[in-house]
Amino acid sequence: MKFQGQHVIVTGGTRGIGAGLCEAFLNEGATVIATYAGNTAAAEAFKTKHAGRPLHIAKFDVSDDKAVEAFFAEWQFPSLEILVNNSGIRRDGIIASMPTSDWDLVMDTNLKGTYLMTKNAILLMMKSRYGRIVNMSSIGGKLGLPGQANYAASKAGQIALSLATAKEVAKRNITINNVCPGFIETELLSDLPEEQVKEYKAQVPMRRFGKVEEVAAAVLFLASKEASYITGASLDITGGLNA
Repeated sequence: MKFQGQHVIVTGGTRGIGAGLCEAFLNEGATVIATYAGNTAAAEAFKTKHAGRPLHIAKFDVSDDKAVEAFFAEWQFPSLEILVNNSGIRRDGIIASMPTSDWDLVMDTNLKGTYLMTKNAILLMMKSRYGRIVNMSSIGGKLGLPGQANYAASKAGQIALSLATAKEVAKRNITINNVCPGFIETELLSDLPEEQVKEYKAQVPMRRFGKVEEVAAAVLFLASKEASYITGASLDITGGLNA
C-alpha cells in the first residue's frame, strides 16, 4: 500500500494505459480521480468495475482552460500528491495533406492539456511542498514516425515542457518526469492495419508490443517517494526500440 493516503489524478484514465495506471494506483492504496473527455459508457463501466474502491471519475476536456480550472475548483482536493498526464489522441496523416484541424486537435489535447493540468496541479502541490508529475510521452516524440508529425511534435513538446518546469519547481520537492512507451497493446493501436502491426513488431528487438502493466510499473516508481532525486528525466519503455 505504497500510496495509502495519497490522491492521484490520471487524465484519460478510464481506458487503455490510463485505466491500467488507475488500477495500479488503487492496488497500492491511493485515492484515484480518472478523467475522460467523451466515452461516458466506457467510463461508467470502468467505475462500476471498481465499485467500492476509492475511484472517482470526472468528464471534461483537458485542453479547455475553463474546464480544467472548474475541475480543480470543484474537487477541493485536501491534498494532491500525483498527476499523470495521460490524455492523448492521434490523427495520423502525411503533413503535406494534413488538415490544420488535425494538427490543432492533437497539439491541444496532448500538449496544451499537459500544460493546463500541470499548471493547476503545481499550484496545489506547492502548498504542501511535495508532488510527483509523470507525463505519458512517447518514443514517437524521439523517433518521428512517418505520418505522425503532429503526434511526434506534441510528445516531444511534453518532454521539453517537463525539462523546463522541473527546474522551476525542484526546490519545492516537486518532480516532473516522462515515460516514453513504444508500441503498447491498447485500443490506441487497434485501428492500425494488420500489415502495419507486423511491420512495427518487426522493428522491436523483443518482437512484441508491450503490456500496460509494464508501463504502470515504471509510472508507479517515478510517482513514489523513493524517486525523490529523479526529475526532468525520460524513461523509454520500448522493448529496445530507441531513437
